[in-house]
Amino acid sequence: MQRSVLDSLGVEIIGVISPVSICMLLVVLLVSTLSPSASDSAAAAASATTAATLVYDESPSDPPGRRLAGALLNAAAFVALITAATTLLVVLYYYRFTGFLRNYVRFSAFFVLASMGGSILLSLLRAAAFPLDAVSALVLLLNLSAVGVPAVLSPAVPVLLRQAYLVALAVIVAAWFARLPEWTTWTLLIALALYDLAAVLCPRGPLRVLVELASSRDEELPALVYESRPASASVSHAVAALGSVELQPVEPAPPNPTLSNRNVDPDRTIVEIESLEEETSPLVPNEPSSSGSGDARQQDIAAEREREREGERNQDPSSSSSLPGLAFESDAFDTSRGIRLGLGDFVFYSVLVGRAAMYDLMTVYACYLAIISGLGCTLILLSICRHALPALPISITLGVGFYFLTRLLLEPFVVGASTSLVMF
Repeated sequence: MQRSVLDSLGVEIIGVISPVSICMLLVVLLVSTLSPSASDSAAAAASATTAATLVYDESPSDPPGRRLAGALLNAAAFVALITAATTLLVVLYYYRFTGFLRNYVRFSAFFVLASMGGSILLSLLRAAAFPLDAVSALVLLLNLSAVGVPAVLSPAVPVLLRQAYLVALAVIVAAWFARLPEWTTWTLLIALALYDLAAVLCPRGPLRVLVELASSRDEELPALVYESRPASASVSHAVAALGSVELQPVEPAPPNPTLSNRNVDPDRTIVEIESLEEETSPLVPNEPSSSGSGDARQQDIAAEREREREGERNQDPSSSSSLPGLAFESDAFDTSRGIRLGLGDFVFYSVLVGRAAMYDLMTVYACYLAIISGLGCTLILLSICRHALPALPISITLGVGFYFLTRLLLEPFVVGASTSLVMF
């Protein structure tokens, strides 16, 4: 019987939800610390200039219609930029510029940690009035950034260190994106959820093409991907794109001890497995019969299947009899899988709760529960579909919906009930 993620659903969900929750918590703390008031938030949003605000610079004094149109233009430009960058990544990976892509990822990690992370670190030091001179802060920042360069891709780095740096990168980028203007933020999140849906599920979507191309080559795609249960370096595994979640194979299961005690020919492994299932199947009662007729019937069935297997080997020149345990190992490969989540999902989950933190904590709780619920639904669908799925659409849709429902309906009701001393 095949096993799936549902067999160890609690461990798998905790392995993904824990870092996502930590990332969102850190972003909420950063936003609350660095933007404690609405005026400071507006000033930070006005001063933040990113690729998402190149077309339209939102101003609180603009009418709603103009802000909506400008936010749509910003979202369209940002999605077009991401599509172009992903398409370029597909072309470079198709022509095997893997070394260049790895160096680019390392440079990106160093740039984010040194420049964007340095700016956040400086703001935190100023907010806490921490006595640290500029030279010491610069040396500390450069050392932390230099360690992060090999940590994001090298398999020799300890797993916990790599996971910590991936979460740190997501926190830094999300803290910057959370400073975007309000209308642009919500429009951008919805647009990215739609893009993720198309890029992963469409037959020619760029993220799907990347996953299929890397799977066909049986190699890792140089990208920032969080692994909930990393596999060993000796086991080949598929890749996950930045906007998708997918299963990852781990170590093959040990062979059945019942099989190891039998003295059988390696080429007859599959036949013996099927025979054992027939002998111990709980769905078929064991009726008394003569041993001679039963053994003869099983020998005839085994011989017929062996002849069919020999015919298939002769017709297919690519098949080889030197891998007797291939079917058994493939079964373990397909069923013992971990979960991989693109770092972009960490970022935009955290952007949503970071934006909610600029309003009040009630919306933060609602958005967090909605995102985690959407991620759980995605993981359940992942265990059923057994291929890469977009991780943004369900969570972002629920998060945005719960934000506005909480802000427009629940928060006025709770505040009104509290001021009227109505207790529940």
